[in-house]
Amino acid sequence: MTTDESNPGESLMDRQTTGEDRVRMVARQLSEPRTANWIASEAGWSHEPTKRVLERLVDDGILHRDDSSTHSTYYPDYRRQAMQEAIRLRDSGHTVEELTNRLADMKGQIRDWEDEFDIESPNHLRGTLADDSLVADEEDRRREIAREWEHLQRRIRIVGFAVREWDFLAPTTEPVEASS
Repeated sequence: MTTDESNPGESLMDRQTTGEDRVRMVARQLSEPRTANWIASEAGWSHEPTKRVLERLVDDGILHRDDSSTHSTYYPDYRRQAMQEAIRLRDSGHTVEELTNRLADMKGQIRDWEDEFDIESPNHLRGTLADDSLVADEEDRRREIAREWEHLQRRIRIVGFAVREWDFLAPTTEPVEASS
């Protein structure tokens, strides 16, 4: 983040956003469930007001709350995130053909890993780490490939959805009517 010369310790985000804004930004970028304390710490705001903002986000359907463990955790509506990402892809200036090519490239990369390691999934690749003959660099490489593989699987679902629903995701000025 950039800093201002008049107050070098204060970031641009701190000067131009409220605590609520920061909580909303952190909450919308969650990739896994987090506690209110974690979110408050990331947002640089105190616990109680953070919790109030999180509860409003739950009430608005932006976040979900999981009370099944000792501490409640909050996580975004992953369907909403996927839909927003598909809309961003549609509006990004890329053509449907470019996204189709990107989809083919991602699937090709996964096929290459399946062939290279003779396995079917990222977890199968992680399972190969039990091989005593692997050196540390190869173990690290396989862990990184497993993470990238999972990332590509998520991207394939979103890019595939954007391609399949290309026309539906097009910007429109006409209201969409719900059918009964």
